[in-house]
Amino acid sequence: MKTVGNIIWLLFAGIWLFIAYVVAGIVSCIFIITIPFGVQSFKLASFVIWPFGRTAVARPGASALGSGCGNILWFVLGGWYLALTHFLTGLVLCIFVITIPLAIQDFKLAGLALAPFGKEIVSHAEAQRRRAYSQGGAASGWQASTGAPAAPALPPPAADDISF
Repeated sequence: MKTVGNIIWLLFAGIWLFIAYVVAGIVSCIFIITIPFGVQSFKLASFVIWPFGRTAVARPGASALGSGCGNILWFVLGGWYLALTHFLTGLVLCIFVITIPLAIQDFKLAGLALAPFGKEIVSHAEAQRRRAYSQGGAASGWQASTGAPAAPALPPPAADDISF
């Protein structure tokens, strides 16, 4: 079913969003100081071309300060443009009843386009593994005990995960 969803997505929205992200990535890579934004654009381009079966989750070890500053600069330098592209594509997808689920997912991707720093794209299996790992650590009581092993390195995914 993921393959069918990805093919439908590719035909109706994926290719156009992929082109928008690649153009944003190329423009960002023109200047040395904005290369991290270009890399982020290329990562998001690989996500929007074939999104079903993957999800965006909070990246373990990402600093709130670094991600926050990166997201502010991203928004100013072009994140609003990419989010607007997702919003407009979502509106077009709402025209046909069969593509409304794609439109809903496109609106979710607009949020990721506004603030991509501090996120990473993983498979559903990896996201479930992380959730099970973090819940297993909480169930065993590692937070409250002293002299116990250190806390798990992978925190639970944020509530605003963007899943397909």
